[in-house]
Amino acid sequence: MHELSLMEAVRRQALEALDRHGGERIVAITLRIGALAGVEPDCLAMAFEVVMAESLAAGARLQIESVPAEGRCRSCGQVFAVRAGLLVCPVCGGPASLERGRELQLVSLDVT
Repeated sequence: MHELSLMEAVRRQALEALDRHGGERIVAITLRIGALAGVEPDCLAMAFEVVMAESLAAGARLQIESVPAEGRCRSCGQVFAVRAGLLVCPVCGGPASLERGRELQLVSLDVT
């Protein structure tokens, strides 16, 4: 379950930010997660509860912003929703690159 190690990294970043900017507790953490990030939201939520317990983020809410997978055609420039990981332009059939969808970012913290 790599979600556990991901949440440990999020906790470390969040607590460092809390220390840098002042505050007593973290009440909410917002993450941006791409559809192709390889993360299961339910597993991530469970790992969040376990990892944040007994820290200054204990009891915090986890908010997830989902990012759809999006590609851009290298030939015609068309932007399109990526389906099943296929990076082929639906307009011209040309090769495409992944523009969005692999994100895993700590977006914001709500603190008291």
